[in-house]
Amino acid sequence: MSLIAKQPKSLALPTSIFRDRELSVLEAIAEYLKDKKNMRYSEIAQLLNRDDRTIWTSYKRAKEKRAKEKIVKEENAN
Repeated sequence: MSLIAKQPKSLALPTSIFRDRELSVLEAIAEYLKDKKNMRYSEIAQLLNRDDRTIWTSYKRAKEKRAKEKIVKEENAN
């Protein structure tokens, strides 16, 4: 079975993933699909017509931004 056959014809994304204005649209989508839908980088890349490396980079940047936000919130709480 090919990778294309496994992918849904359409995919609904919750608008709530775009609330965090620190993330780009691609970062938010990559993070959601990877973390919540358990998709592989190659599946996300094919779905969005992007290179696997672009998806990996976007996902990594989203995670870095989230970690940075967490540190800032912890510092402000103290």
